[in-house]
Amino acid sequence: MSYLLSCGTVRESRRRAIHVVRVNGEILDWPEIDELAERMRERLAKCGEPTAEVVVVQGYSTETLRLFGDPYSVHCVRAAMLNASLRWSH
Repeated sequence: MSYLLSCGTVRESRRRAIHVVRVNGEILDWPEIDELAERMRERLAKCGEPTAEVVVVQGYSTETLRLFGDPYSVHCVRAAMLNASLRWSH
């Protein structure tokens, strides 16, 4: 299981952000996606954000791109990706 993770945030409002985790190099199964999102939520809770929204993105191109998370958050992240307003950090 060797893959690279990239992180980004989408500002929903002044006080709320949606955290995005992109999986590069491998296609994960549902349990692995849930575990990754839960680990990210735990990490954010330690930093002072107990109710963080996390969206997991995986795929190699626009045809295979899949987003996992709350439907509203997925919609916001997809719009941010189409508008190129999402910056990734490794």
